[in-house]
Amino acid sequence: MWDTVSLYLKEGYAVPQFHGKWPFSRFLFFQEPASALASFLNGVANLMMLRRYRSSVPTSCPMYQTCLNFAIVSINAWFWSTIFHTRDTAITEKMDYFCASAVILHSTYLCCVRTLGLRYPSVASAFGALLVLLFACHVSYLTLGRFDYSYNMLANASFGMVNLVWWLVWCLRRHSHQPYLWKCVLVVVLLQSLALLELLDFPPVFWVLDAHALWHFSTIPLNILFYSFLKDDSLYLLKVNSVHKLD
Repeated sequence: MWDTVSLYLKEGYAVPQFHGKWPFSRFLFFQEPASALASFLNGVANLMMLRRYRSSVPTSCPMYQTCLNFAIVSINAWFWSTIFHTRDTAITEKMDYFCASAVILHSTYLCCVRTLGLRYPSVASAFGALLVLLFACHVSYLTLGRFDYSYNMLANASFGMVNLVWWLVWCLRRHSHQPYLWKCVLVVVLLQSLALLELLDFPPVFWVLDAHALWHFSTIPLNILFYSFLKDDSLYLLKVNSVHKLD
């Protein structure tokens, strides 16, 4: 691979990609050191904020278990992202993509529970079952046949947009009496915006740092901010429920 890269550069051509991937300089056993490090740090951020959430929010909060499940799904996704960028195989690639899809779908489910499910539990249950069915079909389609990268990106982008619009509409309608909602707005908007880094692809700087790694590094503070929103919102729900009980 490096002989090919050297010949391309010597003849004045652009750096080539190999099976859709840039050439990276290994560090120890890490095939993509920057992306692996960024994925690991995202996982650590999720774990730390989960511990902070559990220490700050009582289990009696109606959103407690849903937020806990979301954190577990997210930590699992960043674990497999770290493994994939450490060692790229057919299995680790699929686990990375599938677990990332699970996070997007669970975030949409989290939004449904928060906006509708607390008042209409049957709606959240039905929607959750639908998402599980869609996820099973998504995984089956990409597993049983040839892996369709274009479809996978389109499916994730579509659910990401549903997630973005749903959260935004709910937050903008309630921000006047829940000022902490700016955190959620900023996170969902930046998550979709920073995903554009994937389109601004460029050969890795020093054969280590590429656009994908920058994208993963940029999501670390967003994870922290989103858990801060979940904590504030959970405490708000407890406060509202306690006032209603006193009434």
